[in-house]
Amino acid sequence: MKSNKIGTIATLGFALFAMFFGAGNLILPPFIGLNTASDWFWAIIGFTLTGIIAPFLGILAVLKVGENISDLGNRINPTIVSVLGLITMWLIGPLIAIPRIGATTFEMGFSPIFQGMPTWVGCSIFFLVTGVLSISPNKIVDIIGKYLTPLLIVLLLVLVLLGIFIPVAPAEVSTLSPAKSLMLGFMEGYQTMDVLASIVFAGIIIMAVKDKGFNQQSDKIKITISAGLLSMFCLMVIYGGLIYLGATSGYQASGEVSRTQLLLYISNHILGKYGVYAIAIAISLACLTTSIALTTAFSEFMENITKGKLKYQWNVVFCCVVSLFLSLGGVDKIIEYAGSLLGFVYPMILVIVLGIVFLGNTVRSKFPYVLAIVVTGCVSVLPVFSSYGIATEAIGKLRASLPLSQQNLEWIIPAILAFIIGVFTAKKAKS
Repeated sequence: MKSNKIGTIATLGFALFAMFFGAGNLILPPFIGLNTASDWFWAIIGFTLTGIIAPFLGILAVLKVGENISDLGNRINPTIVSVLGLITMWLIGPLIAIPRIGATTFEMGFSPIFQGMPTWVGCSIFFLVTGVLSISPNKIVDIIGKYLTPLLIVLLLVLVLLGIFIPVAPAEVSTLSPAKSLMLGFMEGYQTMDVLASIVFAGIIIMAVKDKGFNQQSDKIKITISAGLLSMFCLMVIYGGLIYLGATSGYQASGEVSRTQLLLYISNHILGKYGVYAIAIAISLACLTTSIALTTAFSEFMENITKGKLKYQWNVVFCCVVSLFLSLGGVDKIIEYAGSLLGFVYPMILVIVLGIVFLGNTVRSKFPYVLAIVVTGCVSVLPVFSSYGIATEAIGKLRASLPLSQQNLEWIIPAILAFIIGVFTAKKAKS
């Protein structure tokens, strides 16, 4: 039996919002706003493209070919999509997302309340709780997720609205051009990692649509698009508002800007000391539920792909230990090393998503997609060499010679050309 369409759209829209809204992502927008100043609007556009619209398109891509990432693999290439899926699980698991969540919890949640607490103590407590609750799920996790995430959203809406109507300071004149401000937002959107998560977890949303009684493809697409538009609007309000708050924060730093300190500074000026405490507690508990969800997903994934050789419980322990070790470097260090890794993987996922969504019905051959993905990977790996100091002069010159390299988009033209060549090659092979 079909559920009420409007009610279904609202329910799934907020479910999508909850899926993509991460407490660990809150530290990104204010930093963007601070750096783009009066050009904050252009930064919002850039961040929206990669941090909000692209994840939604990821779900649509899976929906167009089937119901999960396996169907996406069958449409393009099972091996390539499986490898990218494995890399994605590690990135949104113990390599980037989970340690960043732990570090964010310490810097945003523990430090303001327990001043002077050593980093290793706070992070150890966080990952001990994450591990215990991941191995032995408890109803407390559901309670935190059900009530604390909405509370955090309400607090953030209050923060954003007060900051808009009573800004801390006027936005300074930007030292960046509008194009560079847009690109800063675009590249920071990689750090949300939501487009990576979208192709892995799309099956959850698609199954929810079917459970509501909408089994026809046209109905599923309409419901998903409507729910996606609702979730994107909610994300734009919060993320866009936080970018504006960063631009009007008047924050002055003597050295490098700490993303967590910036958000605490803004919260303190707008909500006061007790408002900071409320946000600190809400962020800590919201981060905990996200950490448990990602730890559980990673551990189950590793158990499944190894056919039970790596047991779930040991995967949880491994995930928490690795995440603890990496979290000790702090949020900004994690974001720093994550940039090059995401800059390598994100473009390949974008090629898959954009290709299937916009060309999937007209280009049926697998070869153009495979060629575009491989070429994109070969080009997007070049900045990784530079980031880790292993780039030769030849690699540096090669990257500099590519169009859009100054904007870190050197992969776009090669990807388009590879796709076009793949189309003609596939047609020639058929004839």
